[in-house]
Amino acid sequence: MSEGLFSRRDWLAAAALASMTPRVKLFAAPAGLPKLLVVFLRGAYDSSAVLVPRGNSFYMESRPSLAIPSTGPQAAEMLDGDWGLAPVMVPSLMPLWRAGELAFLPFAGNSNMSRSHFETQDFVELGLASLNAGGGNPSGFMNRLARELAGVRPMAFTAQLPLTFRGPAAVPNTLPKPGRPATAASSKRDAMLARMYAGDRELGSRVTSGFEAKQQVSAALAEEMIRSGRGALGAADFEGIALRIATVMRSGVNLGFVDVGGWDTHAAQKGNLNFRLGGLGRALAGFGKAMGPDWGNTLVVVVSEFGRTFRENGSAGTDHGHGTAFWLLGGAVRAAQIGGAQVKVSRATLHQDRDFPVLNDFRVVLGGVFQRLYGLDKAQLGRVFPGAAPRDLGLI
Repeated sequence: MSEGLFSRRDWLAAAALASMTPRVKLFAAPAGLPKLLVVFLRGAYDSSAVLVPRGNSFYMESRPSLAIPSTGPQAAEMLDGDWGLAPVMVPSLMPLWRAGELAFLPFAGNSNMSRSHFETQDFVELGLASLNAGGGNPSGFMNRLARELAGVRPMAFTAQLPLTFRGPAAVPNTLPKPGRPATAASSKRDAMLARMYAGDRELGSRVTSGFEAKQQVSAALAEEMIRSGRGALGAADFEGIALRIATVMRSGVNLGFVDVGGWDTHAAQKGNLNFRLGGLGRALAGFGKAMGPDWGNTLVVVVSEFGRTFRENGSAGTDHGHGTAFWLLGGAVRAAQIGGAQVKVSRATLHQDRDFPVLNDFRVVLGGVFQRLYGLDKAQLGRVFPGAAPRDLGLI
């Protein structure tokens, strides 16, 4: 086990805390307990850049520069009659789809309508009916889940213990190694172009002013993306540590959480988002391979706080939306499918004439998943998601 990932002291601290919460048995995990990893995409990723409405003229009209065609060399790979998989995800995710180890849940999300990254992330991580529910110091839904599972060994692969794992159950966390910033190449290119026009006073001044304006806008957007990520890993960083997470989960950890940032794509979305999606797909596929035989008893759930606008904006990006798509991966997935309640994507079915609607509430969906995965009864599910009515959608 890598000392760089977490230390012996972390395990000892977790064990000491666990002794004060008898319902949590961190070091008595039975071999048959399924392994669950929740991947939180902080910043609200654009699900239409992954799960593509095929043959949909409204989609093509709404995204003049971002739409992925249904035919031709850059077409989405057909999944079923209504949906396709974006080309950037085909190398990593299509093998899982063909193996029956990948399912998508479009029109997923929650009832919070603030469009605030922070408020909605808290709403999801708490898993309560409202942000005011649960009293002054509510626990997160993964902490409550840990308290319902005999023999659980939880771990947060994060810089700080995330809200979803806060509460009475003892959960250690670890900080993966950060990567390099992705803006260095763009800054070098701008500087080179500015030097090329330096001899022409008028044109050079315009070029320099243009780059300064671009840098100001980029800095503002980058700052927002950093804030919305709340210190989460970047996609490239996640790709680098996914194998290490698999090593830890093979060694006994069976309830994990990791967050990945960088999804708040308000401008120049296509190239930046494809870069991140490619890294995310490779990370998830690599994690699956690294799990080895344990992959057959593993479920990875990919979620985000909300979706993005269906129409692209004037900056070739997308803004804060509502409904999104969840992913489920692993040997625990029942079959390759696109599940849950759905509607044909059209102007008439958009939420507030701008977003995907939420037809599959995350508390209902995850409650049904936990019921199937762990065999939890009604009372247990009621403690994990108070006030929700979990529904089995046949995903696992």
